[in-house]
Amino acid sequence: MSEKERIKFFTEQIEVEKKIIAAAQKAVKGLKNPLIREMILAVALDSQKHETMLQALLDRLTGPSPAIEEKVSEEIAHAIQEHMELEALAIKKYKEYLDSLCCIDNKEKIVIKAIYEDELRHHELMKWIYKTIVEKETLIEEDVWDHMWSDAFSHGTPGG
Repeated sequence: MSEKERIKFFTEQIEVEKKIIAAAQKAVKGLKNPLIREMILAVALDSQKHETMLQALLDRLTGPSPAIEEKVSEEIAHAIQEHMELEALAIKKYKEYLDSLCCIDNKEKIVIKAIYEDELRHHELMKWIYKTIVEKETLIEEDVWDHMWSDAFSHGTPGG
């Protein structure tokens, strides 16, 4: 798929996600049942997430994608590691809860399972972000100097 086609796809899908959000918000207007209302709103939140993720892909294709500075990368790495630890704990707890259910309310099981599966996806995404984005796009000072002087005849010294 060409870059132009990808830009068109992302732009169109952003509009679809916006329509999904609007439809969900319309569907819950006046709805008193908290479980149904909140499940519909949860789907709308996922659509908001999809919209922002698509916008990030679109921005990446249509504008600059700056490197992450080393100091910022360390902060992001620490925050991501903490996030992954908390999610690992949540995953464990949800799994234990699901495994302990025998004859419990099916609606409760569906909701907890949906949360559990979301947490699994979040955890994998955060691991990918850490390995692919943070580690590979961190801009360290050494990289800048290597880039500046690697092709220079004199490598920064007078006359070489």
